[in-house]
Amino acid sequence: MQELEQILALFVAAVLLAAAARRVGAPYPVFLALGGALLAFVPGVPRPSLPPELVLALFVAPVLLDAAYDTSLRDLRDNWAPVASLVIVAVGLTTAAAAIVAHAVVPALPWAAAITLGAIVAPPDAVAATAVLRPLHPPQRLLTILEGESLLNDASALLIYRIAVGAAALHHFAWSKFAPTIVLALAGSLIAGYLAARIWSWLAGHVRDVPAAIILQFSGTFIVWIVAEHIGLSGILTVVAFAITIARSAPARIPARLRVPSYAVWETAVFILNVLAFMLIGMQLRPVWTRLDDVVRLQYAEVAACVLVVVILARMVWTMVYGTTLRTLRAQGLIRPDSTLAVPTVRGGLVISWCGMRGIVTLAAAFALPGDFPYRDLIMLTACSVVLGTLVIQGLTLRPLILALQLKEDNPVAIEVARARAVAFRAALDEIDGDPSEEAELLRLEYRAALMQAEGNPEGGVAAAELPADPLRRSAIGAARRAILTLRESEEIGDDAFHQLEEELDRAELGAHG
Repeated sequence: MQELEQILALFVAAVLLAAAARRVGAPYPVFLALGGALLAFVPGVPRPSLPPELVLALFVAPVLLDAAYDTSLRDLRDNWAPVASLVIVAVGLTTAAAAIVAHAVVPALPWAAAITLGAIVAPPDAVAATAVLRPLHPPQRLLTILEGESLLNDASALLIYRIAVGAAALHHFAWSKFAPTIVLALAGSLIAGYLAARIWSWLAGHVRDVPAAIILQFSGTFIVWIVAEHIGLSGILTVVAFAITIARSAPARIPARLRVPSYAVWETAVFILNVLAFMLIGMQLRPVWTRLDDVVRLQYAEVAACVLVVVILARMVWTMVYGTTLRTLRAQGLIRPDSTLAVPTVRGGLVISWCGMRGIVTLAAAFALPGDFPYRDLIMLTACSVVLGTLVIQGLTLRPLILALQLKEDNPVAIEVARARAVAFRAALDEIDGDPSEEAELLRLEYRAALMQAEGNPEGGVAAAELPADPLRRSAIGAARRAILTLRESEEIGDDAFHQLEEELDRAELGAHG
């Protein structure tokens, strides 16, 4: 009973911390990180244990699937150059810089362990950054780049992580023998994710019970990750391919009465996982901290401080180098910027460089290290310090930075939503056009009024029509849904606009069944 009371107390405290974060306009992971750090110094706090091999599956797989499901392939493709530069170069540069600094401060630290530490602290978590940015309506391209980076940088960082952990275990690492296996694993992960999504879609198509459908979603996510890891593939890439494939087909097959509760459950689950990750790490840090003598503790604190500074500076340096290089090439006429190679502004680059908060992936990767891994205590303390430091330093100053820079607001998603909404209303009108009943005429009047509002305000801001519940409305909603699906397939609208309209139609569909 005592353990249950402690768990309940932790969750209540987490909810209060999240509410306090929203009140001051800060991302909730900042306050969760502070709460988790405080737990390390509370006497009598329990120390729960989880098998290291299950930590990444438990904490990363659901969070990754949730992010990948909402990813717009169109927007990701249109911004492939800046996303790739952050995913590959920035992650690699951060990993190398952190490893070199850690090895310089602690010369006895094996290079494999140093690189493992670098890979753990390399991937930023865009959840905290976008939570701050969205209410301020920055240029949509900044959000797209950050979300695309967050989706893929975990894969590149954890690939380095796996190689380094394997090298530490083998002691003799032969890259020539390992490289072909990596290439096959990357390609195999994408294929496996696609095939798993097809199998899952077939199974899910036969489930119409809400609890069973949600359980199938979670179990499918974990099974895909676990199977991929067991057969030597990348769990992250497999889950990403799995989620993106499902996201392209699920909206046309899953009814609103299944989708709406499942979205709510996933949002809650992601919050719970963040709570558990920060709290569990805090509970693990106390015994680590107390068993170190003063000399070692000081040395480890020095490593943590140096790595924190390097992690922040490495991202800033690369972002500024990337932007300066493109602006120079453009000035010399060597490149012609287009949608895939837009030249970043200095202010935009500064914001991107400051969105380097670390989060749940860094914590989970540190926690997942085997118990006998070299310098595991140093790596855990440093990883937690980097997460806490970046969240506090960057997370609490990002909003003032955005306001000070006065970035020009641009909201192409709202424009796409308004235009697509007009298309949906026309499709709904066409669906009921031949019905002579009085109910159909009332419905047509409602949709025509909504269509006139949508066409009169092409920049967005028109709410969806609220109509009486009846079979005609369900038929009209079905036609509207097919229309926006067609718009997404033709890439006239992105996934952000699509999901916003999907949510509106889901509410209308649930009302039509009232």
